[in-house]
Amino acid sequence: MVLYMLFMKAETENVGEIRLRTENVNLRISVRNSLSDWERRENVVFDPSELEEQEDESSREPPSHFSIRWEGSKKASVLRCLDAKETATALKKKKKYKEGAPRGFKGEDDNDKWVPILAAECRGLEPYEFSPMKDEFVITSENGYLFDEEIEFEDEEWADYDAENDCPVSISELKFKFEAV
Repeated sequence: MVLYMLFMKAETENVGEIRLRTENVNLRISVRNSLSDWERRENVVFDPSELEEQEDESSREPPSHFSIRWEGSKKASVLRCLDAKETATALKKKKKYKEGAPRGFKGEDDNDKWVPILAAECRGLEPYEFSPMKDEFVITSENGYLFDEEIEFEDEEWADYDAENDCPVSISELKFKFEAV
């Protein structure tokens, strides 16, 4: 199993925090076969709060959030999103990794920095692209107003207005990347 982190980078205005939802939401990623770079599946959608049981009941493999059987492979390749406790355990083994556990993106403090927002263990596949869909994120303004519906990033941007505090809230130059740690 290889541990991958999904990182996010952005420029923000009047944003307190941007947090990735992991409950009752679909995430969209693209993956490739870790043994052959040409075999890929793009825009795979899965729910990180729903586990798939293994096909073979005698398998000692834990349930996963996404699995695929590549052409000619006897075993399924799997991706499993980790919760905070599982991430902490996995990161203890990675002594060289210094970025820390996944967390929310802290507006002005994290502007133009790569911040880990999701951890996943993978076997037989490599995630290489994250494509945000509608309502995967919750955004809080600097003054505490919660934007949790109709959040959709178009052209790496999002903007709204915090009427309670009379200020615009925006995100621009939004980027994502996966890294093996």
